[in-house]
Amino acid sequence: MTTATATAGSTLLTPTDHTLILIDFQSQMAFATKSIAPELLRNNAALVSQAAAGFGVSTILTTVAEKSFSGPMFDEITDAFPGQKLLDRTSMNTWEDEAVIAEVNRTAKGRIVLAGLWTSVCIVGPALSALDQGFEVYVITDASGDISPEAHDRAVERMIQAGARPITALQYLLELQRDWARGDTYDMTTGIARQWGGAYGLGITYAKTMFNASEGAH
Repeated sequence: MTTATATAGSTLLTPTDHTLILIDFQSQMAFATKSIAPELLRNNAALVSQAAAGFGVSTILTTVAEKSFSGPMFDEITDAFPGQKLLDRTSMNTWEDEAVIAEVNRTAKGRIVLAGLWTSVCIVGPALSALDQGFEVYVITDASGDISPEAHDRAVERMIQAGARPITALQYLLELQRDWARGDTYDMTTGIARQWGGAYGLGITYAKTMFNASEGAH
């Protein structure tokens, strides 16, 4: 007989068990992204970045041809990691860049979380490569985008078939918190949700303003 215990599942993410790689959130890539509205893409990229920075997640920021073609990384990301070096590449597949791989090996995490532009190229490449080398891979699908919904959806399906796990931006934030009784990160988590969590954030503001309510109360 199976016995339940009050413990988290082994596939749930924690702040210390993974490296987040944010890939090619750049102007030139965003111009052609049609699978997600640009304002929602920027919002979700900010949510993920603020969550990772707030929880101290090992994070790699990488660009492609930043100076010569693709332009700067979104401010919503770089503002969350002030002073962090961006690893610029020539390769479409981030996993084929030696500087990025050196940083992956330095952080020494068995799980990789990916988000970026475009899903079918710049996310599929490292996802399939990391899976092939024995890493667990998660993809934040609503903080990624492609030239069409078809391109994005087929890329996500391909990665799932290979073993990647899809998640969303808000799910990422809440999975890192996971228990409202964790008071040291409660205000940070709800603050990020208020600013970037859409209608959920409005609900938090409403409950706090009208009833002084909090999720951590019993």
